Amino acid sequence: MLTAIDHVGIAVEDLEASVELYRRVFGIEPVHREVVESQGVEEVLFELGGSYIQLLGALGPETPVGRFLEKRGPGVHHVGYRVESVSEELGRLRDERVELIDRSPRPGSRGTTIAFVHPRSMGGVLIELVEVPPVP
Repeated sequence: MLTAIDHVGIAVEDLEASVELYRRVFGIEPVHREVVESQGVEEVLFELGGSYIQLLGALGPETPVGRFLEKRGPGVHHVGYRVESVSEELGRLRDERVELIDRSPRPGSRGTTIAFVHPRSMGGVLIELVEVPPVP
């Protein structure tokens, strides 16, 4: 089951300009930056109340975020929900006949394990399941 909102993913056309906008307007600083080649994005995270604002810059036009930007323009791309176990949650969702993008967990940023749920099954919202590694 869901345990928390991990992040809100926002697709942006100019990552550097967007980072500066968030710094200037909200007075917050990035806490994490990572290129995730397997997803075709560079992300910048701002922590806010135990969750994150995730700005997503596409690494190219043929990536998922690149196609999103071309079709819809900048804006909210997905919502990430924390779960105890992505594997168990995927099994439960399969039992509920929820349409999945990922049939099995895969590596995400920050050492997380993730999987995506298709927006057709979730009222038009792309959902990312996020399993955060235990703190050593």
